[in-house]
Amino acid sequence: MYTLSNEQLTVSILDPVADRARFGVRYCTGGYIYQISDGRLGDLMSGPTYPDSFNWFDGQGIPDAFNLHPLRDPQGDDSLALILGIGLCNLNERTVTEFCAWDVEQSADAVRMTTHHDWQGYDVTLERTVSLHERTVRSDTRLVNGGAPLPIRWFPHPFYPQTASDELLKVNIAVEVVENPGYTLAPSGFIARKGWPWDKGYYLALDHSTGRGLTIFQRHPLLGTVTATCSYDPTYFPIWGNPRTFSWEPFLERTIGGGLDSEWRIDYDF
Repeated sequence: MYTLSNEQLTVSILDPVADRARFGVRYCTGGYIYQISDGRLGDLMSGPTYPDSFNWFDGQGIPDAFNLHPLRDPQGDDSLALILGIGLCNLNERTVTEFCAWDVEQSADAVRMTTHHDWQGYDVTLERTVSLHERTVRSDTRLVNGGAPLPIRWFPHPFYPQTASDELLKVNIAVEVVENPGYTLAPSGFIARKGWPWDKGYYLALDHSTGRGLTIFQRHPLLGTVTATCSYDPTYFPIWGNPRTFSWEPFLERTIGGGLDSEWRIDYDF
């Protein structure tokens, strides 16, 4: 793993080569934040099976994904596709046929990983940068498209530990929580759990407004409340949790024209 650290936090980032056994066809293999640890309080992130086990599908920490919009060869085998940040994948068998190669640059406060996809007319350079500044961890993504218009669908999937309080998250935009078995909108403005303790996972797509960016105030058992600030407006905004962890997934969906680039980021403040 690659490590960024200061007097307050340590950020562990998976190595695309040495940690290949932890990857599959779901999460980006560059810039995968595996854990964030506080020097006094310990590990701050969780996962669907954490701390007992790990598997590539469930993951842990703060992974991100392009996998919901695989790029297929229109004239070829429909099961073979390019997934940005992973490589060539067999979708039927859910296996990676050929992992992409990353160039890695590390400085005192950042790890930058860059890969280039050149396949069946797709010409894409992807840059993932994780940086640490005091108690802020920034996850930055940049795509450069050298080919035809490139449709993307990307989302982060941070996994926070469950808290003693039922309150989970509050956002800076208007949201509606439809009737469902797992969540409710509390008088405090926080989205809260229902029916705790849970024995399974609950997923819900939020009805939400756009146009203000997105800031998320997340309850945390060790820190009280932590925040995350997205540089983009989410097009789709689901939440999910199980007995071990809670997560939110603000989707970014756009098409990048040929010869153009696109960049976005999330700041996680602990």
